[in-house]
Amino acid sequence: MKNASISFKSKWQKTKWLLKHRRLRRHIPRTVPFNRKNLRMMLSVFPTVYFKPTGGTGGFGIIRIKRIARGYQTKLNTVKSLSPTQGHLYKKLSRFSGRESYLLQQGIQLAKTTGKPFDIRVMVQKTNKGKWISTAICTKIGKPGKVATNYHQGGKLGYLRQTLVGAGYKHASILRKEAALKRLGIAVGKSFDLNRRGFRELGLDVALDTEGNLWILEVNTRPAIYPWKHLKGKMLYRRIMFAARQYGRVM
Repeated sequence: MKNASISFKSKWQKTKWLLKHRRLRRHIPRTVPFNRKNLRMMLSVFPTVYFKPTGGTGGFGIIRIKRIARGYQTKLNTVKSLSPTQGHLYKKLSRFSGRESYLLQQGIQLAKTTGKPFDIRVMVQKTNKGKWISTAICTKIGKPGKVATNYHQGGKLGYLRQTLVGAGYKHASILRKEAALKRLGIAVGKSFDLNRRGFRELGLDVALDTEGNLWILEVNTRPAIYPWKHLKGKMLYRRIMFAARQYGRVM
């Protein structure tokens, strides 16, 4: 359809778009292409680093790397393994990636709700008048033992306000955080428009760290809609679908 939203897979290119904008730059975790030099640099700076496919979706193929006393611990899904040296780790990651392009991203210590880590999905959609609006926000509460919080990885969707209550936030702080997330989503939509025409919907994956800072982990240009149906009441799902039908998306 002529109004359908375009899709763009490269996480690295999308990261570079965001880094162009001073207002967004402080919300971007350090992210670099995977190679031996960058692996050495990232592990010298951050205790936890994520190894993720440049074009992946759904949380698949993501490996968490942690510096530990005996070397480097990697975790894929629920499986942990040990690399005693950085050279051994580089060879392991290279074999895993094959010919596919991967990124290294600074690990963010996620806030927890009732003891479980979570991140946030912000859905932004464009009206027929060309205005970006943040139509819905939910949380993705991680399944114990999993690397990613994604719905496809066993994560559970929750309402933002309820999740933040479980994380110890008071009412006024919750409202401020919700407003900040909406502004962030709209700012990302505007920044994408400056680099490529045709986006009508974006799904931001945003981390809230233990100090209350917001970090954009990635931006999806073909965000899944059907998981929103599993939120009780379906109000957010209906709101998203109403906007999506304006540009020809059915599901």
